[in-house]
Amino acid sequence: MNKAAPIQASPGASPRFLPALLILFAASGCAALIYEIVWYQLLQLVIGSTAVSLGVLLATFMGGLCLGSIGLPRYLRPGRHPLRVYALLEVGIGACGLLALIGMPLIGGIYSSAVGHGFPSIVLRAVVCAICLMPPTILMGASLPAAARWVETTLKGVSWLGLLYGGNTAGAVFGCLLAGFYLLRVYDMATATFVAAALNAGVALTAWLLAARSPHKTPPPAPVEIVPAGYWPVYVAIALSGAGALGAEVVWTRLLGLMLGATVYTFAIILTVFLVGLGIGSAVGAALLRNLRPRAALGGCQLLLVLAVAWSAYQIAQSLPFWPINPFLSASPWYTLQLDMARCFWAVLPAALLWGASFPFALAAAAQGGDPARLVGRVYAANTAGAIVGALTFSAILVPWLGTRRSEGLLILIPLAGALVVLAPLVRRSRSQIGAALLAASAVAALFLAFNVSDVPGELIAYGRRMMITRNSSEILFTAEGINSSIAISRWSDGAVQFHVSGKVEASTEPYDMRLQRMLGHLPALIHPAPRSVLVVGFGAGVTAGTFVLHPTIDRIVICEMEPVIPRTAKIYFHEQHYDVLDDPRTHVVFDDARHYVLTTPEKFDIITSDPIHPFVKGSATLYSKEYFEMVKEKLNPGGVVTQWVPLYESDADTVKSEIATFFDAFPNGTIWANELSGGGYDLVLLGQAEPTRIDVDAIQHRLDQPDYARVAQSIQEVGLGSAVDLFATYAGRASDLRPWLLGAELNRDGNLRLQYLAGMALNNNREGAIYSEMLNYRVYPEDLFTASEQKKVELMSAMHASDGR
Repeated sequence: MNKAAPIQASPGASPRFLPALLILFAASGCAALIYEIVWYQLLQLVIGSTAVSLGVLLATFMGGLCLGSIGLPRYLRPGRHPLRVYALLEVGIGACGLLALIGMPLIGGIYSSAVGHGFPSIVLRAVVCAICLMPPTILMGASLPAAARWVETTLKGVSWLGLLYGGNTAGAVFGCLLAGFYLLRVYDMATATFVAAALNAGVALTAWLLAARSPHKTPPPAPVEIVPAGYWPVYVAIALSGAGALGAEVVWTRLLGLMLGATVYTFAIILTVFLVGLGIGSAVGAALLRNLRPRAALGGCQLLLVLAVAWSAYQIAQSLPFWPINPFLSASPWYTLQLDMARCFWAVLPAALLWGASFPFALAAAAQGGDPARLVGRVYAANTAGAIVGALTFSAILVPWLGTRRSEGLLILIPLAGALVVLAPLVRRSRSQIGAALLAASAVAALFLAFNVSDVPGELIAYGRRMMITRNSSEILFTAEGINSSIAISRWSDGAVQFHVSGKVEASTEPYDMRLQRMLGHLPALIHPAPRSVLVVGFGAGVTAGTFVLHPTIDRIVICEMEPVIPRTAKIYFHEQHYDVLDDPRTHVVFDDARHYVLTTPEKFDIITSDPIHPFVKGSATLYSKEYFEMVKEKLNPGGVVTQWVPLYESDADTVKSEIATFFDAFPNGTIWANELSGGGYDLVLLGQAEPTRIDVDAIQHRLDQPDYARVAQSIQEVGLGSAVDLFATYAGRASDLRPWLLGAELNRDGNLRLQYLAGMALNNNREGAIYSEMLNYRVYPEDLFTASEQKKVELMSAMHASDGR
């Protein structure tokens, strides 16, 4: 009952070579994941890194796989040798990979001159994704159906197809680790692409040689196959499986990113665990096929998925966050990564195993004789089509609309729907009352589990990986989950209010945080003689943007923020600190990726100030690259000033040197201004101009003494900077003096995004004092930077020396 209908073996099939084909598919999967990770970084540079943009990217990638899987068996008849077709596909994938490396930046340049913002921009981003990714992903999607024509569609043959899928996934695991932890960390995107293309070439050559040793006879013409009505439940179930898997990956990656720190390594670990589960599950499912009824096995697998998804939701919300673990016990990132890997396996692996096993079960349940390529293509297409819907729906609609808790409830119900679609006809035909009762009980249990998923702790949204060492130290006032980020507002035990974005404190009313946020605004606004227009990259609590409200010459404030929920929340809790900047008629808010906005806006500004998220967060390195700083410089009016935040905490010397050296490479006249804490380092403000910077201390103090600058002077005094001398005594160095210290520092370029890999390895370091002390060893009083009366000069030098104990 429901077993695959056997047909004659393919005339040229050579079973002794099937293990070799398994190895080839593993190598092909390795190359595919290297490409995917490289393309992900490249497309972040071209189209931005908002959730909508990345959802479109993922949908395009999966859409190419879907089209390739159904297109090859339809348009390529079985007469050609399957291994030669597979070899040609691999050559094509390698060629497209090399072309994408060259072409994407060129397309980005053309695209940036034509695109604007808002919905038309999103549509054009989708077009860019299609241009870049459709050709290679269509070829990738066609590879499994092409090789399937070398295999029978008996249960034994279908078992081999499941093993090929599992081998491909196993290779993808290795490719994910190879790219994420070695090729991109040590080398760059070009090197990673060359390695992937070399793998494609090796696979193609080997497949071609195998084809010569295994002749293939053209099978007799087969009639056009129409899927019988009784097989549609199988395709619906595997589509729902794909939707659940990608939806879960979206939700759990977001939540685990809070817990583990959203570094590039965290995302690599989560993807690796998913792929390991899919690969092992597919291999085990394929091995069990001979002893199971495929359709019953597929339905049972979906019922087990209900329990597995509920297990993951419970672990992520109620168990893992409360493990008594201090993630800062060791400064070595490798110990932390091992722990993170163990936690991901514990939470995610059970569900991933069952999603993997669903694929060979669906192949066997849908097998009806005929062209094996059509069988594989249909099942794979249904699975990837479901994955597209799951990725887009959960990332762009369900999480921001319903939140992660209710989204996880839906994830529990999706496999229940798949089980009912497959098993209900079997129960109806068998008229089994026991079977009907079990299905009804399963539905009730699934509904109970779905409606009892717990919210993640507010402390996790606020403090992320620091949760266990900061619990009970603050009161969580508010949490929200936006389309791109999760945010929280807390009140610390000393009464300070903190603004959290995705598990990190991004702003607060603590004196040292307020000083930094106001320095980012007041420094450039006072150094520029009469600024009129400002671009603020990243809103946060709005304190930096609010500083410009006070300056009388400012008549336009543009704020670029990626997450819409951030400004409206900050307006409630920080309106006094940011001087109600959102209600100021001069303010214009743009919700978009900041790099994309800077790339495409025709407007130029007198001041551009940037307070982006920490550089270790995946995707943030694009706002610290040399090419980004060059774009910023092009958007400055003559005499314009740019400021950039650089943290010293949760970092190390190599990371800080990379950030500073990259900025100075774009702004050779750049200077550094310190926001210190208790005499030690904390974070920095980098300041740059295209022209040499000149600061007239007396003139600036005279401005501060004027009635129309009274609120500016008060704002500075509130953070402990009582005068122009106090403000400029924070000077900590400049490019020319720090050249020996920065010697050998790695520049963060668009081609390597090295900073995210350096910073991710330095996450557990607390060496801000040592880094700041090293930097100050190169500081000398800059006679050509400051213009001041003798009295002001003496005061300034004295204040600078007092700050470092000299």
